[in-house]
Amino acid sequence: MVRKKKYTVGSVCSGIEAASVAWKPLGYKFEWLSEIADFPSKVLNHKYPDVKNIGDMVEIPNKIRNGEIVAPDIICGGTPCQAYSYAGWKNGLNDNRGNLTLKFVDIIEANDEVRAKAGLSKTIVFWENVEGVLTDKTNAFGCFISSLAGLPAVMKNNGRWPAAGMLRGPERNVAWRVLDAKYFGLPQQRRRLYVMAGGKDFQPENVLFEEHKNKSLPEFPDYPLTFQKDGHFFEIFRGYTDCLYSSYGTKWNGNAAANNGSLFVVQDDRLRRLSPLECERLMGFPDNYTQITGARRTNRYQATGNSWAVPVIKWLGKRLMNPACILSQNPIPMKSDNDMEYHDFSKGIIQLNSTEWLNCSSKPEKCIFGDMSEIVSADAPKEIYISPVGCYGILRRSRERNLAVNERLEIILDRIAREMSVDDIEKYSLRQQRGKYSLGGKKSEL
Repeated sequence: MVRKKKYTVGSVCSGIEAASVAWKPLGYKFEWLSEIADFPSKVLNHKYPDVKNIGDMVEIPNKIRNGEIVAPDIICGGTPCQAYSYAGWKNGLNDNRGNLTLKFVDIIEANDEVRAKAGLSKTIVFWENVEGVLTDKTNAFGCFISSLAGLPAVMKNNGRWPAAGMLRGPERNVAWRVLDAKYFGLPQQRRRLYVMAGGKDFQPENVLFEEHKNKSLPEFPDYPLTFQKDGHFFEIFRGYTDCLYSSYGTKWNGNAAANNGSLFVVQDDRLRRLSPLECERLMGFPDNYTQITGARRTNRYQATGNSWAVPVIKWLGKRLMNPACILSQNPIPMKSDNDMEYHDFSKGIIQLNSTEWLNCSSKPEKCIFGDMSEIVSADAPKEIYISPVGCYGILRRSRERNLAVNERLEIILDRIAREMSVDDIEKYSLRQQRGKYSLGGKKSEL
Protein backbone atom coordinates (compact mmCIF):
# COMPACT_ATOMS: atom_id res chain seq x y z
CA MET A 1 0.00 0.00 0.00
CA VAL A 2 1.33 3.43 -0.93
CA ARG A 3 1.73 5.64 2.13
CA LYS A 4 0.30 9.14 2.10
CA LYS A 5 1.89 12.19 3.57
CA LYS A 6 -1.52 13.39 4.67
CA TYR A 7 -4.28 11.11 5.90
CA THR A 8 -7.93 12.15 6.03
CA VAL A 9 -9.72 11.28 9.27
CA GLY A 10 -13.26 10.83 10.56
CA SER A 11 -13.60 10.94 14.34
CA VAL A 12 -16.30 8.94 16.16
CA CYS A 13 -17.26 9.60 19.80
CA SER A 14 -15.01 12.62 19.49
CA GLY A 15 -15.29 13.99 23.02
CA ILE A 16 -13.05 17.04 23.15
CA GLU A 17 -10.87 15.74 20.31
CA ALA A 18 -7.57 14.55 21.69
CA ALA A 19 -7.02 13.05 18.23
CA SER A 20 -7.11 16.47 16.61
CA VAL A 21 -4.77 17.94 19.22
CA ALA A 22 -2.32 15.08 18.60
CA TRP A 23 -2.63 14.57 14.85
CA LYS A 24 -3.43 17.89 13.20
CA PRO A 25 0.11 19.22 13.78
CA LEU A 26 1.38 16.06 12.03
CA GLY A 27 -0.59 16.87 8.87
CA TYR A 28 -3.71 14.73 9.36
CA LYS A 29 -6.85 16.34 7.89
CA PHE A 30 -10.05 15.84 9.89
CA GLU A 31 -13.09 15.67 7.61
CA TRP A 32 -15.78 15.31 10.26
CA LEU A 33 -16.35 14.78 13.98
CA SER A 34 -19.13 12.93 15.80
CA GLU A 35 -20.23 13.92 19.30
CA ILE A 36 -23.64 14.30 20.96
CA ALA A 37 -22.79 15.36 24.55
CA ASP A 38 -23.54 19.03 25.12
CA PHE A 39 -20.36 20.41 26.64
CA PRO A 40 -17.86 18.49 24.47
CA SER A 41 -19.88 19.57 21.42
CA LYS A 42 -19.48 23.19 22.49
CA VAL A 43 -15.74 22.66 22.88
CA LEU A 44 -15.58 21.20 19.36
CA ASN A 45 -17.54 24.10 17.93
CA HIS A 46 -15.20 26.55 19.65
CA LYS A 47 -11.93 24.78 18.78
CA TYR A 48 -12.77 23.37 15.33
CA PRO A 49 -15.45 25.58 13.74
CA ASP A 50 -14.43 24.50 10.24
CA VAL A 51 -14.89 20.77 10.91
CA LYS A 52 -18.52 19.61 10.98
CA ASN A 53 -19.82 17.77 14.02
CA ILE A 54 -22.24 15.30 12.43
CA GLY A 55 -23.75 14.20 15.75
CA ASP A 56 -25.01 10.70 16.53
CA MET A 57 -22.66 7.91 15.41
CA VAL A 58 -25.63 5.64 14.72
CA GLU A 59 -26.42 7.74 11.65
CA ILE A 60 -22.91 7.67 10.22
CA PRO A 61 -23.18 4.54 8.01
CA ASN A 62 -26.12 6.02 6.07
CA LYS A 63 -24.43 9.39 5.80
CA ILE A 64 -21.33 7.80 4.31
CA ARG A 65 -23.29 5.64 1.86
CA ASN A 66 -25.45 8.61 0.81
CA GLY A 67 -22.41 10.77 0.19
CA GLU A 68 -23.38 13.30 2.87
CA ILE A 69 -19.91 13.02 4.41
CA VAL A 70 -16.47 12.03 3.12
CA ALA A 71 -15.31 8.40 3.38
CA PRO A 72 -11.90 9.13 5.01
CA ASP A 73 -8.67 7.15 5.06
CA ILE A 74 -8.84 6.67 8.84
CA ILE A 75 -11.74 6.32 11.24
CA CYS A 76 -10.79 6.74 14.88
CA GLY A 77 -12.88 6.51 18.00
CA GLY A 78 -13.28 5.34 21.54
CA THR A 79 -16.80 3.99 21.96
CA PRO A 80 -18.22 4.44 25.49
CA CYS A 81 -16.00 2.71 28.04
CA GLN A 82 -18.54 2.61 30.87
CA ALA A 83 -19.87 -0.75 29.67
CA TYR A 84 -16.44 -2.31 30.36
CA SER A 85 -15.33 -0.40 33.44
CA TYR A 86 -15.92 -1.17 37.11
CA ALA A 87 -17.63 2.21 37.49
CA GLY A 88 -20.10 1.23 34.77
CA TRP A 89 -20.86 -2.24 36.22
CA LYS A 90 -19.09 -4.08 33.34
CA ASN A 91 -22.23 -5.20 31.49
CA GLY A 92 -20.47 -5.23 28.12
CA LEU A 93 -22.69 -5.93 25.13
CA ASN A 94 -25.70 -6.18 27.45
CA ASP A 95 -25.31 -2.42 27.89
CA ASN A 96 -26.53 -0.15 25.08
CA ARG A 97 -23.26 1.75 25.36
CA GLY A 98 -21.36 -1.49 24.82
CA ASN A 99 -23.35 -2.21 21.66
CA LEU A 100 -21.93 0.97 20.14
CA THR A 101 -18.70 -1.01 19.78
CA LEU A 102 -20.40 -3.11 17.09
CA LYS A 103 -21.97 -0.01 15.56
CA PHE A 104 -18.42 1.25 15.16
CA VAL A 105 -17.75 -1.80 12.93
CA ASP A 106 -20.86 -0.92 10.87
CA ILE A 107 -19.30 2.50 10.25
CA ILE A 108 -16.07 0.88 9.04
CA GLU A 109 -17.99 -1.45 6.72
CA ALA A 110 -19.94 1.44 5.18
CA ASN A 111 -16.76 3.44 4.74
CA ASP A 112 -15.06 0.52 3.01
CA GLU A 113 -17.99 0.07 0.62
CA VAL A 114 -17.76 3.64 -0.58
CA ARG A 115 -13.96 3.60 -0.75
CA ALA A 116 -13.99 0.35 -2.76
CA LYS A 117 -16.28 1.93 -5.39
CA ALA A 118 -13.78 4.76 -5.69
CA GLY A 119 -10.85 2.33 -6.05
CA LEU A 120 -9.43 3.22 -2.64
CA SER A 121 -7.89 0.94 -0.02
CA LYS A 122 -9.75 -0.23 3.06
CA THR A 123 -10.18 2.07 6.01
CA ILE A 124 -7.44 2.25 8.61
CA VAL A 125 -9.10 1.69 11.98
CA PHE A 126 -7.96 3.22 15.26
CA TRP A 127 -9.92 2.36 18.41
CA GLU A 128 -9.23 3.09 22.08
CA ASN A 129 -10.87 1.74 25.20
CA VAL A 130 -10.34 0.74 28.81
CA GLU A 131 -8.33 -2.37 29.57
CA GLY A 132 -11.43 -3.94 31.14
CA VAL A 133 -12.85 -4.74 27.70
CA LEU A 134 -10.29 -7.56 27.48
CA THR A 135 -12.04 -9.42 30.31
CA ASP A 136 -15.61 -8.48 29.45
CA LYS A 137 -17.95 -11.37 30.23
CA THR A 138 -19.93 -10.87 27.00
CA ASN A 139 -16.77 -11.22 24.88
CA ALA A 140 -17.23 -7.74 23.44
CA PHE A 141 -13.59 -7.52 22.42
CA GLY A 142 -13.66 -10.90 20.70
CA CYS A 143 -16.78 -9.87 18.79
CA PHE A 144 -15.20 -6.54 17.86
CA ILE A 145 -11.89 -7.80 16.47
CA SER A 146 -13.54 -10.82 14.84
CA SER A 147 -16.00 -8.55 13.03
CA LEU A 148 -13.13 -6.37 11.84
CA ALA A 149 -11.17 -9.40 10.64
CA GLY A 150 -14.21 -10.86 8.83
CA LEU A 151 -14.54 -13.90 11.08
CA PRO A 152 -17.25 -15.46 13.27
CA ALA A 153 -16.91 -14.40 16.89
CA VAL A 154 -13.64 -15.74 18.28
CA MET A 155 -13.84 -16.80 21.92
CA LYS A 156 -11.13 -17.06 24.55
CA ASN A 157 -11.33 -20.21 26.66
CA ASN A 158 -10.49 -18.44 29.91
CA GLY A 159 -12.55 -15.35 29.07
CA ARG A 160 -9.47 -13.13 29.06
CA TRP A 161 -7.81 -11.60 26.02
CA PRO A 162 -4.09 -10.77 26.20
CA ALA A 163 -2.89 -7.21 26.67
CA ALA A 164 -1.30 -7.41 23.21
CA GLY A 165 -1.95 -9.60 20.22
CA MET A 166 -2.76 -9.99 16.55
CA LEU A 167 -5.64 -11.43 14.55
CA ARG A 168 -5.59 -11.85 10.79
CA GLY A 169 -8.78 -12.77 8.96
CA PRO A 170 -10.06 -12.78 5.38
CA GLU A 171 -11.05 -9.11 5.51
CA ARG A 172 -8.58 -7.29 7.75
CA ASN A 173 -5.46 -7.52 9.83
CA VAL A 174 -5.91 -6.43 13.45
CA ALA A 175 -3.39 -5.73 16.21
CA TRP A 176 -3.80 -4.40 19.73
CA ARG A 177 -1.61 -3.28 22.62
CA VAL A 178 -2.17 -1.83 26.08
CA LEU A 179 -0.03 1.28 26.63
CA ASP A 180 0.41 3.29 29.83
CA ALA A 181 0.50 7.10 29.56
CA LYS A 182 2.90 7.09 32.53
CA TYR A 183 5.70 6.25 30.08
CA PHE A 184 4.80 8.90 27.48
CA GLY A 185 5.55 12.07 29.41
CA LEU A 186 2.46 12.30 31.62
CA PRO A 187 2.71 11.67 35.38
CA GLN A 188 -0.52 9.65 35.25
CA GLN A 189 -0.93 5.91 35.38
CA ARG A 190 -3.42 5.48 32.58
CA ARG A 191 -3.43 2.07 30.92
CA ARG A 192 -5.55 1.99 27.80
CA LEU A 193 -6.11 -0.50 25.00
CA TYR A 194 -5.25 0.66 21.47
CA VAL A 195 -6.41 -1.26 18.39
CA MET A 196 -5.15 -0.75 14.85
CA ALA A 197 -6.64 -2.50 11.82
CA GLY A 198 -6.70 -2.25 8.05
CA GLY A 199 -6.95 -4.26 4.85
CA LYS A 200 -4.83 -7.26 3.96
CA ASP A 201 -2.11 -4.95 2.63
CA PHE A 202 -1.88 -3.12 5.98
CA GLN A 203 0.37 -4.38 8.79
CA PRO A 204 -0.89 -2.81 12.04
CA GLU A 205 1.79 -4.63 14.02
CA ASN A 206 4.40 -2.34 12.44
CA VAL A 207 2.61 0.63 14.03
CA LEU A 208 1.81 -0.78 17.45
CA PHE A 209 4.83 -2.96 18.22
CA GLU A 210 8.54 -2.12 18.39
CA GLU A 211 11.85 -3.85 17.92
CA HIS A 212 13.09 -4.51 21.45
CA LYS A 213 16.68 -3.35 21.86
CA ASN A 214 16.81 -2.16 25.47
CA LYS A 215 17.82 -4.91 27.86
CA SER A 216 15.45 -3.51 30.47
CA LEU A 217 12.75 -0.86 30.34
CA PRO A 218 12.88 1.77 33.12
CA GLU A 219 10.42 2.26 35.96
CA PHE A 220 9.05 5.64 37.01
CA PRO A 221 11.75 7.89 38.53
CA ASP A 222 11.60 9.14 42.11
CA TYR A 223 10.75 12.82 41.76
CA PRO A 224 10.73 15.03 44.89
CA LEU A 225 7.38 15.01 46.67
CA THR A 226 7.81 18.57 47.95
CA PHE A 227 8.74 21.62 45.92
CA GLN A 228 8.18 25.36 45.56
CA LYS A 229 6.62 27.02 42.54
CA ASP A 230 5.55 30.62 41.91
CA GLY A 231 6.07 31.51 45.56
CA HIS A 232 3.97 28.64 46.92
CA PHE A 233 4.88 25.43 48.74
CA PHE A 234 3.53 22.16 47.30
CA GLU A 235 3.46 18.59 48.48
CA ILE A 236 2.27 15.53 46.59
CA PHE A 237 1.92 11.95 47.80
CA ARG A 238 3.29 10.06 44.80
CA GLY A 239 5.29 10.92 41.69
CA TYR A 240 2.36 10.05 39.40
CA THR A 241 -1.41 9.99 39.81
CA ASP A 242 -3.96 7.26 39.50
CA CYS A 243 -6.04 7.29 36.33
CA LEU A 244 -8.03 10.50 36.04
CA TYR A 245 -11.72 9.62 35.80
CA SER A 246 -14.73 11.57 34.54
CA SER A 247 -16.47 11.99 37.92
CA TYR A 248 -13.32 13.27 39.61
CA GLY A 249 -14.77 16.74 40.06
CA THR A 250 -18.01 15.61 41.66
CA LYS A 251 -17.52 12.52 43.79
CA TRP A 252 -14.99 9.92 44.90
CA ASN A 253 -17.16 6.79 45.12
CA GLY A 254 -14.57 5.22 47.39
CA ASN A 255 -11.93 5.62 44.69
CA ALA A 256 -8.46 4.46 45.73
CA ALA A 257 -7.08 7.93 44.96
CA ALA A 258 -8.88 9.23 48.05
CA ASN A 259 -6.65 6.96 50.14
CA ASN A 260 -3.35 6.93 48.28
CA GLY A 261 -3.50 10.71 47.77
CA SER A 262 -2.35 10.60 44.17
CA LEU A 263 -5.12 12.95 42.98
CA PHE A 264 -4.68 15.35 45.89
CA VAL A 265 -2.23 18.26 46.19
CA VAL A 266 -1.12 20.11 49.31
CA GLN A 267 -0.67 23.80 48.60
CA ASP A 268 0.61 25.98 51.44
CA ASP A 269 -0.45 23.35 54.02
CA ARG A 270 -4.02 23.10 52.67
CA LEU A 271 -5.33 20.00 50.89
CA ARG A 272 -7.07 20.30 47.54
CA ARG A 273 -8.05 18.52 44.37
CA LEU A 274 -6.34 19.08 41.08
CA SER A 275 -7.89 22.00 39.19
CA PRO A 276 -9.42 21.65 35.70
CA LEU A 277 -6.29 23.30 34.29
CA GLU A 278 -4.07 20.77 36.04
CA CYS A 279 -6.24 17.94 34.75
CA GLU A 280 -5.81 19.25 31.21
CA ARG A 281 -2.06 19.20 31.70
CA LEU A 282 -2.28 15.70 33.18
CA MET A 283 -3.88 14.55 29.90
CA GLY A 284 -1.48 16.46 27.65
CA PHE A 285 -3.89 19.18 26.47
CA PRO A 286 -2.92 22.84 26.02
CA ASP A 287 -3.63 25.03 29.04
CA ASN A 288 -7.30 26.08 29.38
CA TYR A 289 -8.29 23.97 26.38
CA THR A 290 -11.76 23.41 27.89
CA GLN A 291 -12.13 26.93 29.33
CA ILE A 292 -14.86 28.16 27.00
CA THR A 293 -17.71 30.55 27.65
CA GLY A 294 -20.17 29.09 30.15
CA ALA A 295 -17.90 26.17 31.14
CA ARG A 296 -18.40 24.85 34.67
CA ARG A 297 -15.68 23.06 36.58
CA THR A 298 -17.69 19.84 36.56
CA ASN A 299 -18.03 20.08 32.75
CA ARG A 300 -14.30 20.47 32.36
CA TYR A 301 -13.45 17.66 34.75
CA GLN A 302 -15.81 15.23 33.06
CA ALA A 303 -14.80 16.05 29.50
CA THR A 304 -11.10 15.87 30.30
CA GLY A 305 -11.34 12.65 32.30
CA ASN A 306 -13.27 11.00 29.46
CA SER A 307 -10.68 11.91 26.85
CA TRP A 308 -7.48 10.33 25.55
CA ALA A 309 -3.89 10.83 26.70
CA VAL A 310 -2.63 13.16 23.96
CA PRO A 311 1.07 12.13 23.93
CA VAL A 312 0.18 8.45 23.43
CA ILE A 313 -2.08 9.32 20.50
CA LYS A 314 0.63 11.53 19.01
CA TRP A 315 3.20 8.72 19.32
CA LEU A 316 0.88 6.34 17.48
CA GLY A 317 0.09 8.98 14.84
CA LYS A 318 3.77 9.44 14.09
CA ARG A 319 4.27 5.70 13.76
CA LEU A 320 1.28 5.36 11.48
CA MET A 321 2.82 7.91 9.11
CA ASN A 322 6.19 6.18 9.28
CA PRO A 323 5.69 2.52 10.22
CA ALA A 324 8.81 0.78 11.43
CA CYS A 325 8.44 -2.31 9.19
CA ILE A 326 10.05 -4.30 11.98
CA LEU A 327 8.50 -7.52 10.74
CA SER A 328 9.35 -7.25 7.05
CA GLN A 329 12.29 -9.66 7.34
CA ASN A 330 11.06 -11.68 10.31
CA PRO A 331 7.35 -12.43 10.05
CA ILE A 332 5.81 -13.49 13.34
CA PRO A 333 4.96 -17.21 13.47
CA MET A 334 1.17 -17.29 13.64
CA LYS A 335 -1.21 -19.88 15.01
CA SER A 336 -3.26 -20.62 11.91
CA ASP A 337 -6.75 -22.10 11.67
CA ASN A 338 -8.08 -21.97 8.10
CA ASP A 339 -8.76 -18.28 7.39
CA MET A 340 -7.74 -17.16 10.89
CA GLU A 341 -4.27 -16.38 12.15
CA TYR A 342 -3.96 -15.45 15.82
CA HIS A 343 -1.09 -14.68 18.17
CA ASP A 344 -1.03 -14.03 21.91
CA PHE A 345 1.59 -11.46 22.99
CA SER A 346 0.67 -11.47 26.66
CA LYS A 347 4.32 -11.93 27.65
CA GLY A 348 5.01 -8.35 26.53
CA ILE A 349 8.52 -9.01 25.23
CA ILE A 350 8.44 -11.61 22.45
CA GLN A 351 11.44 -13.47 21.03
CA LEU A 352 11.29 -13.64 17.23
CA ASN A 353 14.52 -15.54 16.68
CA SER A 354 17.94 -15.98 18.27
CA THR A 355 18.85 -12.29 17.91
CA GLU A 356 15.62 -10.30 17.59
CA TRP A 357 12.93 -9.44 20.11
CA LEU A 358 9.59 -7.61 19.88
CA ASN A 359 8.25 -5.11 22.44
CA CYS A 360 4.49 -5.51 22.91
CA SER A 361 4.47 -4.34 26.55
CA SER A 362 2.79 -1.29 28.05
CA LYS A 363 6.12 0.57 27.91
CA PRO A 364 7.60 1.97 24.69
CA GLU A 365 11.28 1.42 23.94
CA LYS A 366 11.96 5.08 24.67
CA CYS A 367 10.18 6.03 27.88
CA ILE A 368 9.52 9.69 28.70
CA PHE A 369 8.54 10.72 32.23
CA GLY A 370 6.59 13.74 33.43
CA ASP A 371 7.01 15.56 36.73
CA MET A 372 4.01 16.64 38.82
CA SER A 373 5.80 19.91 39.53
CA GLU A 374 5.14 20.77 35.88
CA ILE A 375 1.45 19.98 36.30
CA VAL A 376 0.48 21.95 39.40
CA SER A 377 -0.54 25.60 39.22
CA ALA A 378 -0.49 28.16 42.02
CA ASP A 379 -3.78 29.80 41.02
CA ALA A 380 -6.17 26.98 41.95
CA PRO A 381 -9.70 28.18 42.85
CA LYS A 382 -10.58 28.13 46.53
CA GLU A 383 -13.64 25.94 45.87
CA ILE A 384 -11.48 22.87 45.21
CA TYR A 385 -9.80 22.93 48.63
CA ILE A 386 -10.96 20.18 51.01
CA SER A 387 -12.70 21.48 54.10
CA PRO A 388 -12.09 20.14 57.64
CA VAL A 389 -15.43 18.34 57.37
CA GLY A 390 -14.34 16.77 54.10
CA CYS A 391 -11.02 15.64 55.57
CA TYR A 392 -12.79 14.12 58.54
CA GLY A 393 -15.19 12.30 56.20
CA ILE A 394 -12.36 10.78 54.18
CA LEU A 395 -10.63 9.58 57.34
CA ARG A 396 -13.78 8.17 58.87
CA ARG A 397 -14.78 6.33 55.72
CA SER A 398 -11.34 4.75 55.30
CA ARG A 399 -11.25 3.66 58.95
CA GLU A 400 -14.76 2.23 58.88
CA ARG A 401 -13.76 0.14 55.87
CA ASN A 402 -10.32 -0.67 57.24
CA LEU A 403 -8.66 0.79 54.15
CA ALA A 404 -4.97 1.63 54.03
CA VAL A 405 -4.29 5.37 53.73
CA ASN A 406 -1.05 6.99 52.62
CA GLU A 407 0.77 7.70 55.88
CA ARG A 408 1.58 11.32 55.07
CA LEU A 409 -1.93 11.95 53.72
CA GLU A 410 -3.44 10.57 56.93
CA ILE A 411 -1.39 13.01 58.98
CA ILE A 412 -2.56 15.96 56.87
CA LEU A 413 -6.19 14.82 56.86
CA ASP A 414 -6.10 14.44 60.63
CA ARG A 415 -4.50 17.86 61.14
CA ILE A 416 -7.08 19.65 59.00
CA ALA A 417 -9.99 17.63 60.43
CA ARG A 418 -9.09 18.85 63.92
CA GLU A 419 -10.06 22.35 62.76
CA MET A 420 -13.72 21.33 62.65
CA SER A 421 -16.03 23.61 64.63
CA VAL A 422 -19.06 22.50 66.65
CA ASP A 423 -21.26 23.61 63.74
CA ASP A 424 -19.12 21.55 61.36
CA ILE A 425 -19.60 18.46 63.51
CA GLU A 426 -23.37 18.95 63.59
CA LYS A 427 -23.50 19.47 59.82
CA TYR A 428 -21.41 16.38 59.25
CA SER A 429 -23.69 14.31 61.46
CA LEU A 430 -26.68 15.41 59.40
CA ARG A 431 -24.92 14.53 56.16
CA GLN A 432 -23.93 11.17 57.59
CA GLN A 433 -27.56 10.42 58.36
CA ARG A 434 -28.36 11.11 54.71
CA GLY A 435 -25.51 8.85 53.59
CA LYS A 436 -23.42 11.70 52.14
CA TYR A 437 -19.95 12.87 53.07
CA SER A 438 -18.93 16.36 51.99
CA LEU A 439 -15.57 17.06 50.38
CA GLY A 440 -15.89 20.78 50.83
CA GLY A 441 -17.84 21.51 47.64
CA LYS A 442 -21.63 21.86 47.59
CA LYS A 443 -22.04 18.98 45.13
CA SER A 444 -19.22 16.79 46.37
CA GLU A 445 -19.85 13.35 47.82
CA LEU A 446 -17.73 10.48 48.98
